[in-house]
This record gives sequence, structure tokens and C-alpha cells, in this order.
Amino acid sequence: MWSPGTWLWRAAVCCVLLETCLHSARGLNMCMSGSATSCEECLLIHPSCAWCAQEDFGRGRGLTSRCDFIQNLQRRGCGAQFIEYPTSSISVLKNMPLSSTGSGLAQFDVVQIMPQKISLSLRPGEQTSFGLQVRQVEDYPVDLYYLMDLSLSMKDDLDTIRNLGTKLAHEMGKLTSNFRLGFGSFVDKNMSPFSYTAPKYQENPCSGYKLFPNCVPTFGFRHILPLTDKVDRFNEEVQKQMVSRNRDAPEGGFDAILQAAVCKTEIGWRKEAYHLLVFATDDVPHLALDGRLGGLVEPHDGQCHLNDRNEYSASTEMDYPSLALLGEKLAENNIFLIFAVTKRLYVIYKNFTALIPGTTVEILDQDSKNVIQLIIAAYNNIRSKVELSVWDHPEDISLSFTATCQDGKPLPGLRKCADLKIGDTVSFNVTVEARGCPPRGTDQSFTIKPVGFKDRLEVAVDYQCDCGCSQTAQTNSSICSSIGTYKCGTCHCEPGYLGARCECQEGEASSMYQSACREAEGKQICSGRGECSCNQCRCFESDFGKIYGSFCECDDFSCPRHKGILCSGHGECHCGECKCHAGYVGDNCNCSTETSSCISDDGKMCSGRGNCVCGRCQCTEPGAFGDTCEKCPTCPDACGTKRECIECRLFDSGRLADNQTCQRLCKDEIITVENLKTDDPGAVLCLYKTDNDCVMKFTYSEHASGQSILTALKEPECGGGPEAMTVLLAVVGSILLVGVVLLAVWKLVITIHDRREFARFQSARSRARYEMASNPLYKQPVSTHFVETDFNMYGKSYNGGLH
Repeated sequence: MWSPGTWLWRAAVCCVLLETCLHSARGLNMCMSGSATSCEECLLIHPSCAWCAQEDFGRGRGLTSRCDFIQNLQRRGCGAQFIEYPTSSISVLKNMPLSSTGSGLAQFDVVQIMPQKISLSLRPGEQTSFGLQVRQVEDYPVDLYYLMDLSLSMKDDLDTIRNLGTKLAHEMGKLTSNFRLGFGSFVDKNMSPFSYTAPKYQENPCSGYKLFPNCVPTFGFRHILPLTDKVDRFNEEVQKQMVSRNRDAPEGGFDAILQAAVCKTEIGWRKEAYHLLVFATDDVPHLALDGRLGGLVEPHDGQCHLNDRNEYSASTEMDYPSLALLGEKLAENNIFLIFAVTKRLYVIYKNFTALIPGTTVEILDQDSKNVIQLIIAAYNNIRSKVELSVWDHPEDISLSFTATCQDGKPLPGLRKCADLKIGDTVSFNVTVEARGCPPRGTDQSFTIKPVGFKDRLEVAVDYQCDCGCSQTAQTNSSICSSIGTYKCGTCHCEPGYLGARCECQEGEASSMYQSACREAEGKQICSGRGECSCNQCRCFESDFGKIYGSFCECDDFSCPRHKGILCSGHGECHCGECKCHAGYVGDNCNCSTETSSCISDDGKMCSGRGNCVCGRCQCTEPGAFGDTCEKCPTCPDACGTKRECIECRLFDSGRLADNQTCQRLCKDEIITVENLKTDDPGAVLCLYKTDNDCVMKFTYSEHASGQSILTALKEPECGGGPEAMTVLLAVVGSILLVGVVLLAVWKLVITIHDRREFARFQSARSRARYEMASNPLYKQPVSTHFVETDFNMYGKSYNGGLH
């Protein structure tokens, strides 16, 4: 016979099993499956989990989890005042309004981002969002430092820019009222194998070079003119410059870029100005580790090394800087780098821009004659976009962005806007998620800053990782059999003791206890991954990870993997399911919600020809291909798109010529010809009518290398329009000509007919004569005529003649 206690225990076990079955029917209750033994552990399982600190919660119901959804805890009788459920919150600490102009007395207090400082209180796993706005203010000061390659191949370029200062200041004056200009030059490290080091070349590296026998000694970087508004000084300094000569083709330009960026005082960069660094060259640069060819094994330290002659003193002491170091220093000093390179180098430097934020590349003519237009175009390009960057990003915080640009449409995963006009305001929504709790007392913060701006948003972070009930914990509490600490409604037993009230010792076991350790009848005790002790499952340890749960049914290593990495490294494994970090989705969290890589140069998502899936474009338009589906010779709009590039590149007309985006959007190679061949099967023929009624023809094809090629006529085909009198005379003449031709034809027909009739008559007449001559019955008729005459005269003669 069972005792009343046994009946109560079995009833409790049945209730637990029934509740477990109900939860299984509704789906996995992640709060209960986590087997949290404390309030803090419960909060870390999922942001929807709450903890009940009520002492008598679940009494009489047997084993009941205090970690559950709020509604479940309240339904089971937990009072609202005992529920621990912290949530994330946001506090705005500084929120000055955006400025409208960058000039005048207020230029030192210009605000281009709002708000400027906020505080976040984050509960791990819970996503919270805040918004910010960015504006490119009008008439903002500009500092432009012109960094020029003075190797021998740039001699003609040096001649071209000798009066650049005046012209550039005039053009930039149309865009800003506060412009300053500086100048520096570079060649390469003056050491072998980069330069000529023989004694005879020390003073004149061009010695013995017939084409140009005199030049200055090789140097790494030379700072010539600090930023100044006296543009005449720029012209004067450039007039003094002479080219030098190095041995190999690559130049030491990256050394010069880094010095121009970090030597802020010497260069004269102003804090309240846009910083433009124009890098003009006609060859590739040396990169990090190239210095080892000359025995330079010390990496670049990223510091300023200008001597009293304003020359780079560590040129022969340290290696060339890496792309990562360049990007870091340029961003740290808010510098926009403009690569002004020749056409053959465009692809190389374009690849650099993907690795160095805030960098653009423009095509420089062989003699730099287009440098002013290039700088203006690059400046307009820079001012036409806003891109956010994150500094000091804590590892345990995930960020995702949604941009709302001028069209008002939210673009998830995008942190930049393009095709803006100066004065436009764009908005961004930032979603933040803390993935864990740092050690107590750790202060976390990060900064969001538009690339190239001095303005920034400072974000301070604290974590909601502690429960309020933990502040009233009781050690050696009588509730816990005086061998445990009572905290938040539960007992935390001393080592060697188990049970809800520390009533059991380790090693005790019975069939009654084991029944409570089965998930369901017929299932293994503790899922075969633990042992039952005092009505509780103690899960085994595993080399693969943690096994947990009321019945050891969960673990943190059995989730889907991508390329062998659990949850792709972008999520946490929770009881067989990946809980993805902010910015990632999918069963194995391998799908990024970032869409910036899907934005084409014209600002459209996948060029309007596809969908962005997991951060990559999937082209839906037949014939479209490319990273952003930008290539599509057979698409209906292909000719129209390329037409705009033909107009702006060849004739400086059309829509793109007006908003200064031609250089940015139209990078295809354009070949001009006198006669257009249309027999290439891989090319698409395009033609359009110009404003003056001429016809422009070109072909569009894709090279095997992936480069788009446009072959166009040098000039549109135009036919001269005929005059009205000419047309009238032509019509009248045509009518008369037709009349004369018809009359001639009629006359010819009549003549032929008459001749035929006459010939027929002649033939009939000849036939009649023949018949009369050959008829024997026919006699010629004779007519007799009597005439009165003088007989005396004729009688004698005709007497015998009368019958």
C-alpha cells in the first residue's frame, strides 16, 4: 500500500509529464528547456524569458520551472511584483539640431549628425533600435592636398599643373567659399632595388639618360606647401619642382599617403573642414612586404616621420604601409582619398577602393590636362553620398542598419545613401543586440561616424544582466536546510547537496526519483546523456559542448553548420536550433541581411534586375549578370542605359552630364570609329535619334574579361534636309517626266500599230497584181475616143490608121 506522500509525489510527476506533453504539443518552450537554475541564467536564455522570485511559487505542483514566459508564470500564480523581466532601453544624452550651412561665424559648431550622444541599456539577446539623421551641409570648408608622383614618367603632367592652383581655386570657389590648397610629392625609397644607388646616380639619377639627362635625387615623400588659401603660392612652388627617377615601375606612393594623413600639424588639416587628398600617379604602388626586397623587415608604425626639411625620414627604415593601416589612418583623420590614375590602372585602384573606405578613383589623362574636372567630379561624388562606419565595435554587440534615402523607401542591410544633393538629409535605423554579458564593471561604448565627417554619434552601453532579487540573497537560509543560499526564490546548495531545498545528498537514488528524470514514459533516463540524482538529471560533460535541460535533452553543439562552423559563426546554438545574431538569418545563420554589396553604381538594388539574397545578387532578368546584375547586353533597357554614357562621355550632354555623375557611373571602355561594324554576333546594335534629328549608332558587348565595351561612331549620322523649292521642282519634274514617258510609250505603240497595218496593206496589193498578170481569161479593157481634127493635115498620115 502506497503512503500519502507517495501518492502526492506520483501526482506531481504526472502533472510534470502532462505539462511537458502540452509544451511539446505547442512547440519548444526555450525558457523551460534551458534548465536555468538562477535568475541570471534565465535572462540569458532568451529575451522573452522571465523569472519568478516568489517563494511559494509552484508549491504543491511538484517540479515547476521558475523560468518561463511572463503569461505562463502569471497563469501559474506568480505575482507581478515577483517577476524579474528587464528590458532594453535608450536614453538620448545630446541632441543638437542639424546645421544648414557650414560657413559664417558658426562654422566651428556645424552639426551634420543627430543625435550626438545616446546611452543604451541592453538585455542580452533582445534587439533594440534607434534612429539617426545625417546632412551634407552647404558651403562647408574644404582642404585639398595635392600629392603628385614626380617620377620621370610624370614630367609632362608637371608641366600641365604649373598653374593648377589658380584654376582650381576658381572652380572650387563655385562650391565653397572657404577653400585651402596644399602640395606634396613622392618618388620611391632611395635604396636598391627600388632606385639607382650607384655613386654616379646619387646627385643625378638621370645621368646618362639621353631623353632627359638632368633630374633631382630620388626621395620618398616631400611635403612642399602646407594648406593655404593663397593659391598663388601653390603655383610658385610647383614652378620650382623637377622630376626624379627610380628604377622599378611601382612607386612609393603609399608611404606618401600615410605621411600626408598622419602629419596633421605639418600639413595643416583643419578639424572643421572636408579633407581631400588627391593622389596623382601613372603607375602601381608598392605594398606592405615589398620593402623586404630591400631588407626592410620592420612594419610601418603609422606615425609621422617628417624631418626639419619636411621630408619622410623613415623611408629607408620601415616597410611600406599595408592597405589596412592606410584605411585606418585615413578614416581616423577624416580624409577622403581620391586616386587620380591613368586609364590602364583604373581596375587596380578600383579594387583598392573596396578595401579603403571613403576612397574614390578617377581616370587621369596622360598629361593631367583633365585634373581640374577630375577633382570637381570627385568632390561632387563625395558630397553626393553618405556612408556610416563603426568605430570601437564591441565583440559581443551585433549591429544592423537600415537606410532611408531620398526616395523614402527603407533599405534593410544598407548603411549608405548615394545620389544626394548638398543639403539633403538622410535617415538610418540602427538595430543593436547584445550577445552576452561582459564581466561586471566593464564599460562598453562605440562610435558611429559618417565616412570623412568629423561629426559622430557616441553610444554608451550597459547591460541588463542582473536581477533585482539577487540583492536580497540570504546565506545559510533555513529555507535551504541551512546548507544553501536562498536567492530569487531558489536554493543554491553547498557542494554535495541537491534538491529544491538542499534536502538530498549526491548519490541518493530510487525508482521514485528516476521516474521524474524521464521526459516521457518509455524514454531513456535523462535522455541517455546524464544520471538521475535526487529527482534531478545531472547531465554528462561533453568535449563538444554543453548538455543541458530538465532531461538533458538539449545541447549547444547539435545545430546546423556551414562550412564546418556551428551556426556559421554568426549565431548561438540553443537546443538544436541556431539563434542568429543581428544581421543574419537562416537555419545555419549563413545568410547576411547586409545589402550594401548588392547596390549598383546607379544606387539601385541589383541594378533593378534581380534580388539581394544573403548579401549577393540573384539576377532575375534574362541575360543579366555581374556582381550587381549591372551587365546585360540583351536587356530592354541596356541601350538606354549605355546611351546616357555615350552622351556624357563623348558629347558632354544628357542627364548624367548635368549632375556630375558621368565619371562615377560610366566606367565602360568606349571606342570611337569612323564606320561601325555590326557583324559581331556577340554585340548588340543600339541607335537613337539626337536633338538635331541625327542618328547615333553604337554597339554594346561584354569582353571575356568581364569588361563592357562600347563601340560608337565619332559623330552621329546626319543627312542635310532638302529645300522646299527643290522638293517642288523635283515633284513637278517627276510629273512631267512621267507624262513624257507615257506620251512616248503611246506614240511608240501607235507607230508600231500603223506600220503593221501598212505592211498588211502592201502585202495585199502585191498579191492582187500577181493574180491579174497570170489569168488567161482576163483582157485589158479598150476605150476609143473620137477627136475632130484637120483631115487635110492628118489624113495622109493617119488615113490608113482608122478602122
